[in-house]
Amino acid sequence: MLRSPVVAAAAAAMVMGGLGAGAAQAEAAPGCSSTVQIGSTAYIKFQGQDIASVKQFKGCDKNWGYIYVWESFRQRGLHWFLAAAVDVNPGPNAVYEGGLDNIHSPVELWSKGTDTLSDCTAGYGMISVIGYDNFAAWTDTRC
Repeated sequence: MLRSPVVAAAAAAMVMGGLGAGAAQAEAAPGCSSTVQIGSTAYIKFQGQDIASVKQFKGCDKNWGYIYVWESFRQRGLHWFLAAAVDVNPGPNAVYEGGLDNIHSPVELWSKGTDTLSDCTAGYGMISVIGYDNFAAWTDTRC
């Protein structure tokens, strides 16, 4: 079967762009056009499947938490609540800063920028699936 070069190029662009993988392609935090991901991406599972990505970014002299809900989960027709924050000094004495939440089943959510670049931090994201439970993840800690 022969494929048109245009169709093949479009399919390759979708895979390379992450559309086939379900992962977020975050670019910039609100009010900061030059953010860079720091640390690893964390994943939130629901019923054995990855449903969201959690990341931490730095930029504009701030840290940012970020959560993205995967399309495969969004297509299930459930409703959810999101929260994103920066976890400062992760562990028993953790403090969550910059927390924001949204109850309207958003695709993504950024925390507020926090003045925590000199602290040990992790990105935090939580999805509360209505009628089920809360599911959260933390990125690795960056100092």
